[in-house]
Amino acid sequence: MKYKAWFRCSAGCNERYELTEIVYRCRQCGELLEVAHDVDKLRQRKPVSWKRLFDRRYMRTNWPYGSSVWGKKELVCPNVQNENIVSLYEGGSNLFWAERFGREIGLKNLWLKQCGNAHTGSFKDLGMTVLVSMVKQMLYEKKEILGVACASTGDTSAALAAYCAAAGIPAIVFLPKDKVSSSQLVQPLANNALTLSIDTDFDGCMKLVKEVCAKNNIYLANSMNSLRIEGQKTISIEIAQQFDWEVPDWVVVPGGNLGNVTALGLGFLMMKDLGIVDKLPRIACAQAQKANPLYLSYLKGFKEYRPVKAQKTLASAIQIGDPVSIKKAIKVLQRFNGVVEEASEDELANAAARADLTGLFNCPHTGVALAAIIKLLERGEIKPDEKVVVISTAHGLKFPDFKIHYHEGTLEGVTPLYRNQPVEVPADYEAVKGSILRAVEKRPYDYKPTLVPRPSAVED
Repeated sequence: MKYKAWFRCSAGCNERYELTEIVYRCRQCGELLEVAHDVDKLRQRKPVSWKRLFDRRYMRTNWPYGSSVWGKKELVCPNVQNENIVSLYEGGSNLFWAERFGREIGLKNLWLKQCGNAHTGSFKDLGMTVLVSMVKQMLYEKKEILGVACASTGDTSAALAAYCAAAGIPAIVFLPKDKVSSSQLVQPLANNALTLSIDTDFDGCMKLVKEVCAKNNIYLANSMNSLRIEGQKTISIEIAQQFDWEVPDWVVVPGGNLGNVTALGLGFLMMKDLGIVDKLPRIACAQAQKANPLYLSYLKGFKEYRPVKAQKTLASAIQIGDPVSIKKAIKVLQRFNGVVEEASEDELANAAARADLTGLFNCPHTGVALAAIIKLLERGEIKPDEKVVVISTAHGLKFPDFKIHYHEGTLEGVTPLYRNQPVEVPADYEAVKGSILRAVEKRPYDYKPTLVPRPSAVED
């Protein structure tokens, strides 16, 4: 069966555009577009048949369906021909049961969807595979496109550069000077993107990239382009799939430009519309206190919204004061009985470090979400027996300075409660032994090893 998708106005106008058109906002009212699907045709396939199809494809090698995004192609972007798909085998990230950390904070069923375990180290791969594939389809159809551009605080630029490099399409990235980690800066450089370091913040970069794309044949790759959202909504589908098609009680996600909040909602709503799942989770959006326009609007019941001047925060990827997807995100939160919480620099850094003690390695943005969960638990919004999934948006290895400075105790505004430093000892057995014994006595291990007899040679 041949499926179809198209752009439509998110505000409800009757405007409709082909996915191969270079358009991001409704030409009638100016609101952002969203991707619409022929749901009636999709419903002709039974829910159990969709589940079997997705499970059969999941993480296999049949191109392109082994990708967890393109394994749901019919629900994501059926318009792209398979030969034009640009995929780096995205998705399929670990849904990690954070049993020990959850137990420490009083939550029995805490899970981390580790989207940072991706090709470029963040969830942005999920949306970029769809967007760059559509650009390749447009080029195949003889559209004139000079390149693909984005404003970024790091992760979007890395994903765009990698997928464009794989496709052989020029990439241009606008980065705020001195506001991204060196690990994030080197990624687009390594993938041969034209990297513009601009003396402004993310919002300033966003203004410039929109102007450049509007006046030239350059395709915009930021999340105001709803093709990105289509790929990111597969996070919801994959979470349900990994729970054997059951829906958790809560999904908690860090919020910056707010495309991910929108995507999560769309994914769950589409599954419910098709009968794949029978309920919706609650969604919590976590913002850094220094870049919290959605949180401030939430405190006023979403009755008003005002952009803020984002201040420098350790959670640099969500240092955004005027998020593009604000209206879409508010609509999703209202539909999902959602909440918004904020985290200070001290709270996010210590939450990330505390979870690291239990075997994780969190980016600062995941720290924002974990700090929010602790607050929501303390005030009874989240119940101890509820199943909660945190969207971990990027790999901790992309933020080495954040980790190093935390344990050195040099992060401004942070009292490092879980600081750990190397212990310098001479090359002497007794000195080494003494250091080990002192450390074992001091550290708050909650685990007592069980002595197991060594097996005999015969048993070996």
